[in-house]
Amino acid sequence: MEQPQVFYTAEWALAMQSAYRASLKPLLLLGYEEEKLVGIASLASDPAGKTNCFLAATTADYCDFISAPEVRVEFLDAVFADLNNRKLKQMTLANIPADSKTSDALREVAGRHGFHVFIRPAYLCAHVELGAGQGRAQLKNSLLGKKKLRRYLREMEREGPVTFVHLQTDGEIRKALPAFADAHVARFLATSRTSSLSTPERRLFLEELARRFDGAGVVTLSVLKIGDKAVAWNYGFQFHGSWFWYQPTFDSQYEENSPGHCLLSRIVVEACDLEGMQKVDLGLGAEGYKERFGNGNRQTLHATVTRSFVGYLREILRYRAATALKRSPRLESAVRSLRGGNRQSNI
Repeated sequence: MEQPQVFYTAEWALAMQSAYRASLKPLLLLGYEEEKLVGIASLASDPAGKTNCFLAATTADYCDFISAPEVRVEFLDAVFADLNNRKLKQMTLANIPADSKTSDALREVAGRHGFHVFIRPAYLCAHVELGAGQGRAQLKNSLLGKKKLRRYLREMEREGPVTFVHLQTDGEIRKALPAFADAHVARFLATSRTSSLSTPERRLFLEELARRFDGAGVVTLSVLKIGDKAVAWNYGFQFHGSWFWYQPTFDSQYEENSPGHCLLSRIVVEACDLEGMQKVDLGLGAEGYKERFGNGNRQTLHATVTRSFVGYLREILRYRAATALKRSPRLESAVRSLRGGNRQSNI
């Protein structure tokens, strides 16, 4: 792949299959040149077969068709020939990296098999490029020297010693997961949202990842503790030169001292000391703190593949309307108010 990701691994696909077997029906398409495996399309549909997507679409920050870039067009041509034989009508492909060959390959191939493709920008994923040599040292020293970070740590140290640990074995992670998940759910409830970890499937998925990667040093549950009490977590990954800030949370009781900020700062600092580590990827989401930490980004794309020309036009019009609304905050606010009024009238 152009940039290998933990989300493309067999372990990730198997964890998805184990945790979401009741709601997803996997479709694995393998491409061979003679006896050599050269491409993998890890897809899925709902049990009724109406919705088709990447198998990892609901959990992965990046999704893609797996092959060497130079054979991507040929592989996708074979994939769409197979999907055509299966009478597939529509497919939604989320979070394709814009720097992948896949977007160009989709445009080139889909039409040959009777599909229309609409590709639009999705998320801009911030990351911290660690650099090399003096630049790397400057990044580390800049973080350690920030007055705000030192103040947060001093305030927390009033209660007890502040320590950071990175759990990487299945046993360690499994033991720490309940407290992490409960804190994540509580944090979302405090802001009137629903945490993904409120479902047993998501918790099982994280357990499965830790089990399948056990001993590989990939799954990394980072924890900030005050004394013996964990107050901030990040369920992340160290994979092919990237440390992933995947699913973080913190104990809302300590919010004024920003334990999440302190944990992320520590991860970046430690990443600077790891040979071969190139960046800390902050993943999906446009939270303000990611923009403040990040010094680079990676665009993702959303592709709708459909046989229906009307459905194709509908997707384009929907996207253009949403884009126009974002350019006019007053109009967007009016639409949101109208939607809210409609919801109230239907209750």
